[in-house]
Amino acid sequence: MRRWLGVTFSAALIAGALSGCGTPAGTDGDLTDDWRPVAEARQFVPQAGECHAVADPTAYLTSHQPVDCAKSHLVETFHIGTFTGELAARPIPPRVESMAMRTAFAECDVKAKAFVGGEWRGARLSVQVAPTSPPGWAGGSRWYRCDLLELAAGGTGGGVADPVVPRTGTLRGVLKAPSSLTFTCGEENRWGNLEPVACGKPHRFEYAGIWTAPDGRYDDATKDEDAIHAKCRTVIARYAKVPVDGMLRYRTGTTYRFPSEEAWARGDRGVRCWFWSGGRKLTRSIAGGGPRALPVN
Repeated sequence: MRRWLGVTFSAALIAGALSGCGTPAGTDGDLTDDWRPVAEARQFVPQAGECHAVADPTAYLTSHQPVDCAKSHLVETFHIGTFTGELAARPIPPRVESMAMRTAFAECDVKAKAFVGGEWRGARLSVQVAPTSPPGWAGGSRWYRCDLLELAAGGTGGGVADPVVPRTGTLRGVLKAPSSLTFTCGEENRWGNLEPVACGKPHRFEYAGIWTAPDGRYDDATKDEDAIHAKCRTVIARYAKVPVDGMLRYRTGTTYRFPSEEAWARGDRGVRCWFWSGGRKLTRSIAGGGPRALPVN
């Protein structure tokens, strides 16, 4: 809870001062023209470039304790946005999981790609929007934070919650060059998670890209698995440069990782699509390989 320390004046003291023994010599009788103007009250606003040890989806002033990004942290704030129009006129801030937050997430999505230097969904990263707290909103604040989080190895979405891990160093420009965060080739471990494997070593999976699922209830969006696999086959076809036709299903197997239910509630609709060989081990990437890389089986 914030405590405000104000300044009060006694009406009796002021009245006594005004009824004194007249105007002192050398003064003009104006008791206000030499006072310094009271500073304008400023709303608290977080700063882009701050890192935080707490991944709270609502930005409370009491928990705002930024840390040096070179030290261990869970969240990096890369952009500060502003609610406008009808959203700004609401008496309370939009709920984190509400449709009203979709516009804010869309802005954070675009800003995140520019910040990291590529499609953040192609790496072990996640984005969240952290709006100002209800007390801050009542005080006039209309900002929201755009935050980046790193996922654990194997954290490709699809779970109840994203496995967020601490990191050191900024994520600015991290995808402009090859990065250990980037999805490439992989193998499935005994828990069903895809662990990274160099594409030159034996593997059965390779990340191909994303397709964007339509808005709707999470349960409804995830239940039609055949439709999701079909969408991912077209993503793989573009990645490998093979025709999207009736033979495509005989060229590639698929697996996918839906955003976690938590990420879906934040606004993420990006489904990560992976090529699956069906069993045979590959020792090279299928990227741009055409029909030779993905023959009809």
